[in-house]
Amino acid sequence: MLRKLIFRNVKRSVSDYLVYMFTMTAVAAMMYAFNSLIFQDKVKNYMETENMLGAMIGLATVFVVLIVAWLINYMVRFMLEKRSTEFGIYLLLGMKKKIISRIYIRENLLLGAAAFLIGMFAGVLLEQVLLAILFSLMRMEYHLSFGLNKWTILMTVLCYEGCYLLAVFRCRRKFKKMNIHDLMNAGRQNEVIREKHETVKKLLLPFSVLFILAFWTVFRFLSDMVQIMLFLTGLVITIYLFYVGVSAWIICYVRKKKNGIYRGQNLFLLRQFASKVRTMQFTMGTLTALFTIALMGASIALMFTDYENVMLEKKFPFDVQIYSPDTDEDFAWARKILTESAGPEEIFQYSIYTDREAQVNFWMLTNLRSFGSIYRSPDGSLNREKAEKMLETEGIYCRYDTYMGLSDYNHLRRMLGYGEISLGEKEYAVQIKKRLEEEVQGIGNDLKIADASGKGYLTCAGIYADAFSQDGHNGGDYLIVVPDEVLVRMQPFYSELTADLKDSPPEGLAEKLYQAMPGGQREAKYYRDASSEGNNCLGSDNIISYTEDVLVREQTIRNVKYLLASIVIPLFYIGLVFVCVAMTVLSVQQLSDSAKYRFRYDVLSKLGLERSGINRLIRKQLTAYYLCPAFLAALISGKMILQVSEIFVRETGVPTLAGMYFAVSMALFFGIYLMYFLVTYIGFKQNVEGKQTVR
Repeated sequence: MLRKLIFRNVKRSVSDYLVYMFTMTAVAAMMYAFNSLIFQDKVKNYMETENMLGAMIGLATVFVVLIVAWLINYMVRFMLEKRSTEFGIYLLLGMKKKIISRIYIRENLLLGAAAFLIGMFAGVLLEQVLLAILFSLMRMEYHLSFGLNKWTILMTVLCYEGCYLLAVFRCRRKFKKMNIHDLMNAGRQNEVIREKHETVKKLLLPFSVLFILAFWTVFRFLSDMVQIMLFLTGLVITIYLFYVGVSAWIICYVRKKKNGIYRGQNLFLLRQFASKVRTMQFTMGTLTALFTIALMGASIALMFTDYENVMLEKKFPFDVQIYSPDTDEDFAWARKILTESAGPEEIFQYSIYTDREAQVNFWMLTNLRSFGSIYRSPDGSLNREKAEKMLETEGIYCRYDTYMGLSDYNHLRRMLGYGEISLGEKEYAVQIKKRLEEEVQGIGNDLKIADASGKGYLTCAGIYADAFSQDGHNGGDYLIVVPDEVLVRMQPFYSELTADLKDSPPEGLAEKLYQAMPGGQREAKYYRDASSEGNNCLGSDNIISYTEDVLVREQTIRNVKYLLASIVIPLFYIGLVFVCVAMTVLSVQQLSDSAKYRFRYDVLSKLGLERSGINRLIRKQLTAYYLCPAFLAALISGKMILQVSEIFVRETGVPTLAGMYFAVSMALFFGIYLMYFLVTYIGFKQNVEGKQTVR
């Protein structure tokens, strides 16, 4: 008898809470697919940082589990309230509370198990999609390979079922404390709107708006972690207070009987919206926070994806490039390996020179927006002591300015397919990163570079911003190109070797070159050891910075893409789950109340409102309910995303409008939003028309 009752209730719950079941199925699928990347061993032979993606996915899973646990706990309590009258009748009929509790727990576990099994099958397919995308990003060939990994299954089961067990047992404890009276009245607790101190509460609305505006203003100036945490805490509190203020403002507006409430069905809509916001103000605040996090995560993921697609090819223009601090390095070991393994079209060795001055470095430190006023004195002049300390310790720029001879520069330009440049005896050129081109237009007015005789000065003949590997190899950010005659008064700073390969390099070429280096493979492959000459630098990139002594273009791009994917994939994972969870709560709340609204819409119909008018009223009601948390989330996150985007575009050089990332995030966000909205609207309309009943 109990089994029949359980299966009947499960069947009805699947129908009543189809949106919830769909979301839990999608969550199970995403959990399995993304968790599979943690135990993915197909890239271990290619990536030196193969654990990076797994660590980031694991961190993302922690946030996902927390929010999924909240969703399940919310839905279990919500369904208990909706069925409390039914359970109260069971108690009146003599059924023991322990048996009723057991029935309810088994029903929820069956619902979770059904969603999990379906999600696992979908997750296997989604896993193939994720792996195909990951391998495509890393320029590696991938073949479909269906199978189940026991560790992935175990981790997914523990995360998913753990959330369910925690929720149902918490609900069980709550159920034990309830009596017949509590159960019979639980479903009606939210029907009474307590209107107290509304005039005072409505002041929270302008206060919330003012705090958000203040947060917008000071956000770009926040640098201290304590200040950031205080403002973020205040922002979270403000989100919750906003809904208290909105509800109170609507109630006061209706009380004053303004003319606007008598237009069309405004009175009906305002009362419905105010009651829903009042009874769900904590939930609405939580959903707004979820939407805000999802929008910010998606926007940041899009930034790194854009950088990955647009800038990496330009970041590493040479097929092979090798650095050596030894100015007498002949690179015989590298030439041998390249000739035997890679089939080079051309190998070219050259030197970077210095005049043992730092006037160019000082100019960059005091004129680039990246540094602001860090290396300036209060009067705006160079803080020489602070700048020299940075050059000696931080490695943004070399200790001394970096120069290159015109013949070497033109040779490298030919290797890259660029046109040659010409300089007069009294001229020099500046080779700069593309993102800094506009900022250094005035550099020629300030530099005093001595000519070959040392008695006169060179003038700036032009600024070139072609991709030229300027993250520590051909200087950091810049190179000063001078006629070869001027190099006589300078000294070699460090040595470089570049190679143009006929075909794609063989796997493991970089490792072979490292092993062949004099003294064996270096320990610090990603961060150079400081040398006594101070010729190691990274450049001023402070968002994405990558350098190695040995750069093999194909392998380096693949490594960087993998590292970026370790950021992008978890962010999309979190964003998708957060949006789906929030939309589920919104949809289930409206669909569950549709039976109650059926009576109200029936009254409106009898008063003369036509079916088309009722449908229009339903759309307005759902739109206001759906857009409120989304609009506030877009308002809060939009300004932050735009400011972060501006910094990202400026510091990385991606040729994208700063607002594009937020626009695309909003398009993706509202695509999912529209899907849930349409499903809710169709179900709501059917319930109002009496075609089905939702408990």
